[in-house]
Amino acid sequence: MIGGGAAGLTAAVVLLRAGRTVAVVDAGAPRNAPAAAMHGYLSRDSMPPRDLIAAGQTEVAGYGGTIIYGTVVDVQPGFRALLATSTEVGARKILIATGLRDEIPNIPGVRERWGQDLLHCPYCHGYEVRDQPLGVLGGDSEAVQHALLVRQWSSDITLFTNGTSPTPEQREVLAARGVVIMEEVVARLAVFDDRLHGVELVDGALIPRSAVFVRPRFVPNSDLLTALGCDTDDNGWVTHAATGRTSVAGVWVAGNAADPRAQVITAAGQGSTAAIAINAELVEEDIAFALATHRAANPDSSGQ
Repeated sequence: MIGGGAAGLTAAVVLLRAGRTVAVVDAGAPRNAPAAAMHGYLSRDSMPPRDLIAAGQTEVAGYGGTIIYGTVVDVQPGFRALLATSTEVGARKILIATGLRDEIPNIPGVRERWGQDLLHCPYCHGYEVRDQPLGVLGGDSEAVQHALLVRQWSSDITLFTNGTSPTPEQREVLAARGVVIMEEVVARLAVFDDRLHGVELVDGALIPRSAVFVRPRFVPNSDLLTALGCDTDDNGWVTHAATGRTSVAGVWVAGNAADPRAQVITAAGQGSTAAIAINAELVEEDIAFALATHRAANPDSSGQ
C-alpha cells in the first residue's frame, strides 16, 4: 500500500486478515492534518484524524503488517517501489492511496486558517458552525453552488465573489435563498487571537463571519499512477473500475487519489473494496500457479 490514510490502512487490514503479507508506506502528510476532528464516520465522529491513523497503524501491526515511514518516489513494473531513502519494497500487487492536494485562493489568512475556520466540506464541518454567520469565498459557478449548499446550515450566508460579478440568473437564485453577495475584492481573512473574526475587503470594510467555506481545486497526487501508465480521464484523474482496478494490471487505486469527493469513511470503504478484489485476483493467480506446478510434477494427471 502506498499511502497510509483510511484507504490504505483499511485495505491492509483486510488483506492481512486474508493471510497476505502487507507493507504500508506512509509519508505522514495526510490531507486532513489541519482538521481538529473528522465527522460522518460511524462510531468515530469527532475523533481527531491523527488518532484514527494511529489506531489503524496499531491494527495493521497487530495483524503482522509492516508500516514503513517514508515517501515512494518511483514504482517499477513488477513491482518495485523505491523510497526517497533508496529503500526498495517489492510486491505482487500495489494499491496507491496517495490522496490529493487542495489548491486554495492566494489570499492572506486562507492558508493559515485552512481546516480550522476556513473550511471546504459542509458535510464534514457544517454542523459545528450551524446557525452562525458564514461566508463562502469565490466568484465562479462552483462557488455559487457551494454558497447555495452551505445555506442548508445557516440562514446568514455571504458570498464573497472577490471582484467577480455573478450572472443575472445566479443573482436571482442567490437572492431567493437569502444569500448576500459581496463583489468587492477580498483583502484578507481577519484573524485575532487565533480565531477568524471576519472577511476584510480592500476598502477596509470588515464583514464579521464565524467561518468561511471555499471550494478548492482538487489535484490528485497521481504521479506514481501516471508514471506506471495508468489511463486518465479528460480532467487528469486516473480511470478505474468500481473495485479500484486501474488500466494497468496489478495496480489499484482508492481514496482521494481517485475520488475527489471521498470523505474519510468513503475512502475506508474503497480501501476495503479494493483489498477484497486484490485478494480475489491473488487467489486466482495462486490457483493457476499451483495447478501448473502440480501438472509439471504429475504430467499424467491433467485430467485428459
